Amino acid sequence: MQAYLDNAATTPVLPEVADLMRDIMVNNYGNPSSLHRLGLEAEKLLDRARERLAAVLGCTPPEVIFTSGGTEANALAIRGAAWARHAEGRHLITTRIEHPSVLQTCRMLEQEGWEVTYLDVDATGTVNLAQLERALRPTTVLVTIHYVNNEVGTVQPISTIAGILGTGRRRPWLHVDAVQALGKLPVAVAELGADLISLSAHKVHGPKGTGALYARRGIRLRPLLAGGEQEFGLRAGTENVAGIAGFGLAAELAERSRPAAAEHMRRLKAEMSTRLMAEVPGCRVNGPPPDQGAPHILNLRLPGIRGETMVHYLEERGVYVSTTSACASRRHPVSHVLLALGLSEEEAACSIRISLSRLNTMEEVAYAIGQIRQGAAELGRFGGR
Repeated sequence: MQAYLDNAATTPVLPEVADLMRDIMVNNYGNPSSLHRLGLEAEKLLDRARERLAAVLGCTPPEVIFTSGGTEANALAIRGAAWARHAEGRHLITTRIEHPSVLQTCRMLEQEGWEVTYLDVDATGTVNLAQLERALRPTTVLVTIHYVNNEVGTVQPISTIAGILGTGRRRPWLHVDAVQALGKLPVAVAELGADLISLSAHKVHGPKGTGALYARRGIRLRPLLAGGEQEFGLRAGTENVAGIAGFGLAAELAERSRPAAAEHMRRLKAEMSTRLMAEVPGCRVNGPPPDQGAPHILNLRLPGIRGETMVHYLEERGVYVSTTSACASRRHPVSHVLLALGLSEEEAACSIRISLSRLNTMEEVAYAIGQIRQGAAELGRFGGR
């Protein structure tokens, strides 16, 4: 049996999404910037995908900018905002547990003369709101905080943060990396109060290499790339029509199934957390309590057993989990997120991340529980190395 439980890294593409993309690649291969019929047909496909994303977000289609993925969407939001507002100030605020695409972009800006404040989090991964208020300056132009942490599943109080930032032309813009929230939590812009929201297709059973950035009407960003006028002049380069169309459909299906899917994933997560903490000696949950975090992410600490060793043990038995973010796991095997939560390096190194999707079943979860329990017993006898 196989149990794929690494859905925070990527998800399998839905058959209907793959079918749509194949049909476009074979039969609707025009460049959407071309003036002839094939180009106009391709442009209509982009328009339809933009309408689908806008419906999910509750915004207007021109506020949706397609990118190559969540990483580019984050970079366009952060660098684009910093460059656009540099005359107003050179101070940004983020947290210590952001995705590497956010943290590395902030560090690059520091090298270019911007100041960045990195907010602390508590043991559940929740941002310190009092520290945020204290960190705000007249020169703060952007606050970037993710909605759902990709390693431990903490859900940040985005609407409260938006309220703290206030209103007015000179207030800091709020950027939210919502890559792990789409399809699991509401992402309506009216509820979040964010100015910029990053999304990614391959976290919701869409294709890799496709993402989107919501930019509130009136926001003026500096583009990252020079060239054509695609994506309202904000993202030069011929659009990935098939990928964008697949993203539009995947996002629509994810939002349509979200309430039932979230409840299903919560049941699977509760089963895993309850049984593993009861059946595996010393097993503990990192981050928020299982019933308080996002429905699909569960981070577990297995004392004395290195997470990397457990990952490979489970892989040999058809169970796929991870240690840290897929974007950081090869270069930085010890999670910066878990260290920020107060874990020691040894504790962080003995942790694994299980992440679910609406396609997972209780049978897969039961199989994975058995293999983790067996792995803990076997590896524990040999020191877990």
